[in-house]
Amino acid sequence: MHDATTGDGWTRRNYLRSLGVLAGSASLAGCLGETPGSESSEGSYSVSMAPMGEVEFDAPPESVFTIYPQYADMAVALGHSGAIESMFATEMAETTMSHYYDHLEGVDYEWGDLLNPLDGSFSPETVYTTAADVHLADPAWVSTQSNWDQSRIDEIRNQQGPWFGNFYSGTNAQPPEGYRDQYEYYGLWELFAKVAAVFDESERYRAIKSIRDDAVATIEENLPPEEERPTAVRVTYSAQNDQFFTYHLNKPGYWLADTRPLGATDAFADQDWEQLWGTVDYETMLEADPDVILHLWGLTPRHDMTQVRNQLDSEASGQKLSAVQNDRVYAAGMRYQGPIMNLFQLEMGAKQLYPEQFGEWPGTPDGGASYPEIPEDERLFDRQELANAITGSGE
Repeated sequence: MHDATTGDGWTRRNYLRSLGVLAGSASLAGCLGETPGSESSEGSYSVSMAPMGEVEFDAPPESVFTIYPQYADMAVALGHSGAIESMFATEMAETTMSHYYDHLEGVDYEWGDLLNPLDGSFSPETVYTTAADVHLADPAWVSTQSNWDQSRIDEIRNQQGPWFGNFYSGTNAQPPEGYRDQYEYYGLWELFAKVAAVFDESERYRAIKSIRDDAVATIEENLPPEEERPTAVRVTYSAQNDQFFTYHLNKPGYWLADTRPLGATDAFADQDWEQLWGTVDYETMLEADPDVILHLWGLTPRHDMTQVRNQLDSEASGQKLSAVQNDRVYAAGMRYQGPIMNLFQLEMGAKQLYPEQFGEWPGTPDGGASYPEIPEDERLFDRQELANAITGSGE
């Protein structure tokens, strides 16, 4: 997770951008509507989102600075993948994202030469390196990082391009004191609507959201009664320390946008962690004894799920876990999810939690190195419809 940029990264992306290879279909130009928080006019427009307030744009950005992958996924979904200049955890994130994109005709991106802004010192100089038109990052979060103060945040905004991000909606955590009065919380798809307005791609956003709404409606209509739903946890297992990093399933925040609609019983619902996650040992896991273990980052190179299952099965305590005994330890995706990721992860989780309602999860026999092919009649959304919405094909 320490990929740095190469010298030719800027040139390659701008070359592709000039050819229109990654910019999406021109057929959408001129027919894009407005979205909440957007006020479009000829030549300039504004988009409003906390904590920035109203942000003005002269034109859709041609280059964007991102940190967390949800914004990169949004740019891809909106047909602007060529604008992406940076992303955290490239090796891990791009692998998972590419697993999903491989199932969408015409949706692709090469991530290897992106700047990782969190590789080493995250500084204003790092941000300036990208020469981005807009920074899809939360200035409230940036203010908590070393090397930063409000004057440097303002300097980037005034001299290079505006900030436009909302980090603390990930878990509805409290923002730093200087930003609390103007902070608001957004769901993933509300946030996506705002970013779509920045790119002047509201029509494309609505097409993708319609697909998501249909998928969620299908899930909600077919969920079993609450008392018949499995108990589950979302964790990342550390064999080295014999502990589990743990995350909630059903609480507010866009980091839970793929598990909350599934309505499983969170075995750690009563745990209140001071940070955005907690850690538990085998004793606590055995007390909870969930029916299903969803292993976060399970589709990344960081975790081979065959090895994870073998490690759990080799431990005396691990062997006692019901999820291990019943072969219900599954690879899960990423909590830093954008709209494309969210759709695939909703489908994945629905099958892992409710195979009788949504079809058996085929598993990842290659250790989590790909997203398996789902029979067409068992998919929760149409791949071609989504690809067309992203690329502008079939208009």
